[in-house]
Parts: sequence; structure tokens; C-alpha cells
Amino acid sequence: MTDERIEDDAEHHEADVHVRDRDKDETAVPTGAAAAGQREPGEAVDHAKRRPSVLLGGSLVVALLLGGGTYYWLTTRNIESTDDAYTDGRAVSIAPQVSGQVVSLDVTDNQFVRKGQPLIHIDPRQYVNDQGFAQGVLDTAKSQLAGLRYGAEIARKNFPALLEQAQAQLTSAQAAEVRAQADYQRQRSLPRQATTQQEVDAATAALQQAKAQVQSAEAQILQAQPVPQQIGVADAQVGQQKGQTEQAQARLDQADLNLSWTIVTAPQDGWITKRNVEMGNYVTAGQQIFSIVSPEVWVTANFKESQLARIRPGQPVKIAVDAYPQLDLKGHVDSVQLGSGSKFTAFPPENATGNFIKIVQRVPVKILIDSGLDPALPLPLGISVVPTVKVQ
Repeated sequence: MTDERIEDDAEHHEADVHVRDRDKDETAVPTGAAAAGQREPGEAVDHAKRRPSVLLGGSLVVALLLGGGTYYWLTTRNIESTDDAYTDGRAVSIAPQVSGQVVSLDVTDNQFVRKGQPLIHIDPRQYVNDQGFAQGVLDTAKSQLAGLRYGAEIARKNFPALLEQAQAQLTSAQAAEVRAQADYQRQRSLPRQATTQQEVDAATAALQQAKAQVQSAEAQILQAQPVPQQIGVADAQVGQQKGQTEQAQARLDQADLNLSWTIVTAPQDGWITKRNVEMGNYVTAGQQIFSIVSPEVWVTANFKESQLARIRPGQPVKIAVDAYPQLDLKGHVDSVQLGSGSKFTAFPPENATGNFIKIVQRVPVKILIDSGLDPALPLPLGISVVPTVKVQ
């Protein structure tokens, strides 16, 4: 009994060892060629089917990446764009040219006005009085000018006539002198018995009087002889008065102009902005009271200097507006400013100094808008846009 139990226990122990060795071999992970040789037939078939799918997926991803890169390169190689751009336009400052109190305010904020439309009215009473005074001064000057002109016309006739009259008087005086000289000589040649001392004295006095009349006539000729000069004096007086009349006319014209300036009108079409006046305010000449933004709007784009190599006037531009993404604006390059933005600042850089640092400059490019504007969507000046220039 004891020997049989021992043999049975030995057989059971060998069977347990054999089972444990077999389980270890089955659970061990095969490596290398041994592992390949020990795979199940179904597992090899699954790996063979999965390999083409993985290769196809990888090929598609690579193809999509190459296609996307190629498309991006083709679509962006001939364009230049910048986000440093804004809408620009003309803003005209409105200021009165005369001083006074505002008695009528005819517009309000952001109102659209037409050229010539009244904006404000300034109290005109002072300027009406100035106009009346200037008109009176002008009327007086015109009357004086008319009188001097009549005098000049008379002078042109009187002075030659006076000269001729003086010459005639000289001839008459000379004739009287000749006769008196003859009478005197006759009295002197007669013997004392044939004449008296009284007759001799009378002949002598007559001769002296005739000589005096000749001298007087000669003096009158000298006085009347400068006829052109005397006429010139009359004409000079006319010219002086004419100048005063023109000055009076200029003062009247200025008074009329000042009176017209009491109504401040719009110099162009546009929108009222920056209103700085109210009814009853006292405004002075040159004081800014409005700004008018014209309807013409363009884009000022500050491109980097490295982007300007292929930008030329006339190239088409697509414009995206940050405020209105739905707008599809199209335009073209109008011009390139001949100077960087920093060159025209209040304190431009001095590159000749020793602390020079090279910085990429930006140059303003003017872009005109050709189409795509919506009248219901105004474009305020200074809003951000993104222009894209097709350079080829």
C-alpha cells in the first residue's frame, strides 16, 4: 500500500509539471521569426487586408496637403495685401468770414447738404449800415468826379482861347505903341512955336502908356502860353478824384461782400460733421464751426516698402471693409505717395544721426473705389479696410 501510493504521487507530480510547462509555452510572447512562424492563420489575413487601406489614407493626406499648398501658392503669389489701411476722403472746414451773432441755424449733425445751401445766418444789421454808408461816399465821389471832368473839358477850350486873346491884345498894344511913338516923334520934331508943352507931355504920356500895355500883353501871353500844362493839371485833378471814386466803389463792394457773407453756405456737397455752433452763439471770422465730408471716398493703404516692387497704378484691388463684411468693393490703384509716412510726420527721423536703426517703412498708396458701394451704408472716414492688390 505504501509503495503504490508513492508511485501514484510521483505520476501525479510529473503530470502537474508537464501541464505547467505547456501553459508557460502558450502564454510566452514569441519574437522574431519564431513569432511569425507561430501566428494564427486568421491574424495574418487581417493584417494583409488592413495594409492597403493605411497606405491609401496616407497617400490621400499627402495629396491633399500638396494640393492645398499648391493652390495657396498659386492664389497668393500675385497679390499684395495689408491690414494697415483705412477709408479716406476730403473734409472741408467751414468758417464764417465775418463776425456776428448767429440768428439762424439751418442744418444739424450728419445732415447731407448741397453746394450753395445755407448753413447759418449771421445778424446782418451792422453790415447793412456799412453798405449804406459806403454807397453815400461813392455817390459823393462820383458827383465830384463829374464836376472835375466838366472843368477839364472847359479847360481844354478856355486855355487855348486865353492864349489867343493875349496874343491879340499884344498885337493891339504894339499897334498903339507904334502910333504913340509916331505922335511923340512928331511933337518932338515940331518947333516950339508950332506946339505947346502940354501936347508934348500928352504925347510922351501916351507913348509910355502904350509901352506899358505892350508889356502887360506880353505878360498875359507868358501866363496863357503853357496851355498843355494847365490842361494837364485839370486832367490830374480828374484822375485824383477818379481814384477816390474807385476807392469808394471798393469800399462799397467790400460792404456788399460782407453782407453776403452773413449767410454761410456749403461750398460743396457732403455731410455735416463736427458741428461746433448753436443758435445765438457769437462767431468770429475764421472760427471753425463745421466740417463737410465730401461723398468721394477712397482708400489709403500703408504697404510695407518691401511690397511695392510690383504695385503699379491701374492694378485691380479687392477691398474688404471690417464694418460691413457683406460689401464687395472693387477698385484700382491710383497712385503711390512719393515719400514714406514717417517722412511727413511732425518730427521726421534723421537718418544721418549716429543712432540710426533700420525699420521697415510704410508708404501710403491711394486706391480708388470703382464699384460695390451701397448708398444705404455710408463709409465714414478712417474705418479699417483690407485691400488686396492683384499685381499681375
